[in-house]
Amino acid sequence: MRLKEITDYIESRYSLELAYEWDNVGLVVGSDDSQIKRVMTCLDADRAAIQKALSSNVDLIISHHPLIFKGITKINSSTSKGQELLELIRNGINVYCMHTNYDIAREGLNDHICELLQLRATRLLGVTREQQLCKIAVYVPKSHEDSVREALASSGAGHIGNYDSCTFGSSGIGTFRPLEGSKPFIGALNTIEKVEEVKIETICPRENIKAVLERVIRAHPYEEPAYDIYELINKGQSQGIGRVGTLEKRMKLSELVQEVKARLELDSVRVCGNLDMLVDNVAVVGGSGAEFIADAVKAGAQVLITGDVKYHQAQEALERGIAIVDAGHYGTEKHFSKMMKDFLEARYGEISIEAFEGKDVFECV
Repeated sequence: MRLKEITDYIESRYSLELAYEWDNVGLVVGSDDSQIKRVMTCLDADRAAIQKALSSNVDLIISHHPLIFKGITKINSSTSKGQELLELIRNGINVYCMHTNYDIAREGLNDHICELLQLRATRLLGVTREQQLCKIAVYVPKSHEDSVREALASSGAGHIGNYDSCTFGSSGIGTFRPLEGSKPFIGALNTIEKVEEVKIETICPRENIKAVLERVIRAHPYEEPAYDIYELINKGQSQGIGRVGTLEKRMKLSELVQEVKARLELDSVRVCGNLDMLVDNVAVVGGSGAEFIADAVKAGAQVLITGDVKYHQAQEALERGIAIVDAGHYGTEKHFSKMMKDFLEARYGEISIEAFEGKDVFECV
């Protein structure tokens, strides 16, 4: 299978446009035209993951953390990063990274943590961007109306609130004249053709336009499909990196800590706050989320579950009256590999997909 087919599918759900500007997401090593038979998902494309990929004859590594964060000026064997890149290139292993776009996306990392903790009525912790919408209009002969509608819906267009497959159709007459070199689906060379067509209109997030058009063009019978794209003033869904939700029942912080350890499969966590305090509103930010303490307080959360909390950040939380459960950067994100494995296996049964969990760089002794 061609690599671009896989990444297009990933990006139709987890658009690269969702990522922060400083982030480095997408195809970091390799070629869109690479043929993929074996995929490995992992949190970090580090030395251990690369060695596992080599031993498993993997063609594609999909990692959460970017292999390259900052610009590099040389790729040689004098640095560990250079050695890793050279080994990947020599062995034809592609590397694709999905970081903050996966954190922010609906049904991404933070939503998954909320599901594991069985949080209800989840909402955004803070808004990072408003989704930009476009209207797409496709002109298609009536014989292929349903297939084009299906292509639009299955590629992420036509979603409004709690409804999907939202379109509007109007009928009319399309005209065209096939010229030399054309291979018309309908009509003859150098002859004006009139065809009963349907104009199918729907809305689409701007970040999904590319994937939607590719799917529509495949479903459309014409050699040169006609379509229009308009930018809209009305906004789509708000998007943000954290979540706030409500526990099924109020409990002591100490009880929540045990729930976090059990559901995230952790041996230990760090806690800042009164273990006897009662909590029911919980904020979640996978990875490093201490910068969202103020947002969590504003959202009415009594506790923030995140990782990488520093001493003075914990002090700030205490002063603001919110507890912290530091489940670690690795601890809050390690489920990425299995989540992506499940996501891809549901779509691609013909390729082998392996999840490499790796291990935390820290040990509690």
